[in-house]
Amino acid sequence: MNLDLIDDKKVGLKKKPVHLGKESALDTRVIRFIDLFAGMGGTRLGFEQACQELGLKHACTFTSEIKHHAVKAYSENFADDRIAGDITAIDPSSIPAFDFLLAGFPCQPFSSAGKRKGLRDDRGNLFFNIVDILEAKKPTGFLLENVDGLVTDNDGETIALIEHELCALGYHINWRVLSAADFGVPQQRKRLYITGHLKRRVNLDDFEVCINTCSQAIEYEEFTQPHPFGKLLRKYFSHHELQGKSIKDKRGGSANIHSWDIDYKGPVSDEQKELLNAMMTQRRQKRWAVAKGMHWMDGMPLTFDEIASFFPAKNLQVMLDDLTLKGYVKFEHPKSLHIHNGIRTRVPDPRIPKGYNIVTGKLSFPLTKILHPDDFAPTLVATEAGKIGVSLPQGVRSITVREGLRLSGFPDTYSLNSISYKEAFDLLGNTVMPPVITAVAKRLLA
Repeated sequence: MNLDLIDDKKVGLKKKPVHLGKESALDTRVIRFIDLFAGMGGTRLGFEQACQELGLKHACTFTSEIKHHAVKAYSENFADDRIAGDITAIDPSSIPAFDFLLAGFPCQPFSSAGKRKGLRDDRGNLFFNIVDILEAKKPTGFLLENVDGLVTDNDGETIALIEHELCALGYHINWRVLSAADFGVPQQRKRLYITGHLKRRVNLDDFEVCINTCSQAIEYEEFTQPHPFGKLLRKYFSHHELQGKSIKDKRGGSANIHSWDIDYKGPVSDEQKELLNAMMTQRRQKRWAVAKGMHWMDGMPLTFDEIASFFPAKNLQVMLDDLTLKGYVKFEHPKSLHIHNGIRTRVPDPRIPKGYNIVTGKLSFPLTKILHPDDFAPTLVATEAGKIGVSLPQGVRSITVREGLRLSGFPDTYSLNSISYKEAFDLLGNTVMPPVITAVAKRLLA
C-alpha cells in the first residue's frame, strides 16, 4: 500500500500561512474554498490534494469549527492564522469570497447510532446555515459529506428536502453513498457525498477502485502496553484465533466472541453456554413478537415457558437464576414501539410479561474488535473508535493514534500530538476520509 495517498508535501499540511490581503486583490486563478464544520481537516486535506493533482492553485479563505480539540488538531496541522467558531453566529456576508464550499455538517441527527430526529433536531438545522451561506455568496459549487443514514432518514424526506433546498439556489445536484474501502482506505466506512455546481451535474459514477487492507496500516512490529482485557482474551484464544474477531454478545457466528466464551462475568458451564447461544438466536425470531402481541424488536426478552419450548432442560430455572445473578442475562419487560412526531422509541411495556434477555452489548467490552491483517477495519465511530485491538505474538494491544490515522486515509506526517488519545479517536470517529474527498473533488473541479 502507498500510505501517502495524500501527498502532504503538496497540500496544506504544515505550510506557511497564506496571506490573502484584500478580497479584491485575490488572484482569480486561485481556487478559493471555505471549510465548514472542519473537524480535524480531512475534507480540506482531500480537496487540496485534488487541486494539486489537477495543477490548480488553491487557498482556504475561511475555516469554522467549535470543538476545542478539533481546533487544536487543525491548528497543529494547517498553518492558518485564525479559525472562526460557531457558524450560526457568523454573518454570511462577512465571509471572504470563495469558489467552493466544503462541509462535513453534523451527522448525529441522521446517524443510525443517534435518535434519528433528522432536520427536526437542532443540529440538523445547521444544514440551513449552509443554505444561507450559499445563497449569500453564490460560489461555483460545493461538496457536502454526511452519514449514509441521511438517505433513508424520515423515509427519504430528509434527503429530498436537502436536494430541494439546494436546487432552489440554482445548483445542479448529485449525490452518492460511497465506501472508503473502494478508495484505498482500509476501513469499511460508507458515507453520503453531495455535490453541487452552478453549470453542470457532477458525475459520481465509475470511480477507479483501489483496495488496501489493515496489513498496510498496522505496525505489527510495534508492541506497546499490553491491553488488560487482551490478556483475558489470550487465555482462551491464540494470537491467530483472535485476528478478525468481534467481541459482542448479541450476535452469533464464528467471528464473534461472547462474554460467556471467556467467563467474563463468572464461570459458565457448557450447558449454560448452549442455553445462552440458543437464547441469542431465538430472541430475534419474529414469532415471539406475534405471540406477545407486540411490534417485532431485534432482541426480545423470552419468558421461562418460551425458553423451555426450545431448551427443555430439567435445571433450566437454576441455570437462568445463576446467569441472571452473574449478569449474563437480565429479567425485564419487552419494549414496545412508540412513534411520536415521526420519532421512533422503545419503552418497557409492563403489560407484557417479563422475560430473560442477553445483557451485554458491544460497548460494554473494553475491546470490541481485533483487526485482521487481510481485512478492512470496521467503521470507526466516536463511541468505540478507541476500542479496536491488534493481536500480536507478544499479546494484544490497542491500536495507536498513528494506526487510526492510517486506517482513515491520513498521511504519516499528519499529527495529533497536541491532543489526548481519547480526543484523537473522538475526532477519527467523526472524520471524513481524505482519499474519497480527493476523488469526488477532482470530479467537482474538472
